[in-house]
Amino acid sequence: MKQKWIATAHKGLRYFEHNARKHGKRYDRYYSIRFRVDGKLHTFGVGWVSDGIPEAVRQEEPGLGFEEYCLKLLRQYKVNAKAGTGPTSPREKRLIEKEKEKQVQEEKARLEKENMTFGYYFEKKYFPTYQTGRKKSTSRKAQEHFQNWINPVIGNTPLKDIKPFAIEKIKKNILDGGKAPRTLQYILATIRHAWNTARINGLVVGDSPTKNVQIPKIDNKRVRFLTHKEAENLLKSLKEEDVLTYYISLLSLQTGLRFGEIAKLKWGHIDLDKGIIEVVDPKGNSTRVAYMTGKVKALFDKMERRKPDDYVFLKEGAQLKDTPKVFFKVVDEFGLNDGVSDARRKVVFHSLRHTFASWHVMAGTDIYTVKKLMGHSNIAMTERYSHLAPEALQNATRSFEKAMNKNKQQSGKVVNFKK
Repeated sequence: MKQKWIATAHKGLRYFEHNARKHGKRYDRYYSIRFRVDGKLHTFGVGWVSDGIPEAVRQEEPGLGFEEYCLKLLRQYKVNAKAGTGPTSPREKRLIEKEKEKQVQEEKARLEKENMTFGYYFEKKYFPTYQTGRKKSTSRKAQEHFQNWINPVIGNTPLKDIKPFAIEKIKKNILDGGKAPRTLQYILATIRHAWNTARINGLVVGDSPTKNVQIPKIDNKRVRFLTHKEAENLLKSLKEEDVLTYYISLLSLQTGLRFGEIAKLKWGHIDLDKGIIEVVDPKGNSTRVAYMTGKVKALFDKMERRKPDDYVFLKEGAQLKDTPKVFFKVVDEFGLNDGVSDARRKVVFHSLRHTFASWHVMAGTDIYTVKKLMGHSNIAMTERYSHLAPEALQNATRSFEKAMNKNKQQSGKVVNFKK
């Protein structure tokens, strides 16, 4: 049914009444505005009286009636149409207001991004994502780095304002606190990774402020290795305490595999016929082969072989993530670390790999072969074990001396040349 428009006493303002719904004593009214500027007709609805006046307008003019509100819009839009500026209809007004709100939000986001502090970024943006897929111990260390050393210095500093001198202050605090250069290296790596992630996400530009911060020379080479008796006692106790920890400890001690490499082992990597273990995606990123001793082969023979893609060593049905706590428990029970303050001399799981290399060198295995067995990326990493083969070095010296004497005898009498 076509609505019947009713003219008001004001030119350009009209309404029609609802056929049933009432607002107060009268039927509800819908108001519309019509005006013409330069021959162009402008017409649009304002709304029902029952919808009321917008809250913002009502607060500015508390006593304004609905029809007065409509007249105010009529005059405003008509003036705008004549001047060619501003909205000429509620729709245009909504679009303009929407665009203004968009600009306000964009500016707010720009300022938030520009003034985002390192602390806010680390805790709200970076760290929640960083934890995904990482070991709990790794995430815990990064959190400790932030809370203990990073946040107190640059936590309230906007990312864009962090300079190398602030990192130097963090460095000073760490070293003054008696921490090792290696700890400093780890903490700077935490800052660097967070910064580079922020750069990838467009929050900062340029290199990490850690780039030119010098780190004192680090000597974290482990010098402690187990004697055969210590290793025998350790393995015996581990076997009694927890067979899984015994298996992985024996494997590391007799093949030189790292914990991470053992955790990644799948049954498809084990070749009992050839007595070899394929070490896939090791630390040096170069796949290598480890060779089984008789004990290692017997170990795998006793285990239930599963599908090629199944992990060899499982804890509660899942892949190993950390060294089992029972390992450290047994080490403590034997007092292997009693009175040892130097971290390089403490017995940890990695000490088994170090012991493997040390025993090889002491047994006369040449350094190059040890390098291949260990999967070292360069010979310098293996040369730390050369001091364990003094007999080989002495034999080399004797051979060198023997060769010199032989050459001297073959040369005959020494001739003295006159000036």
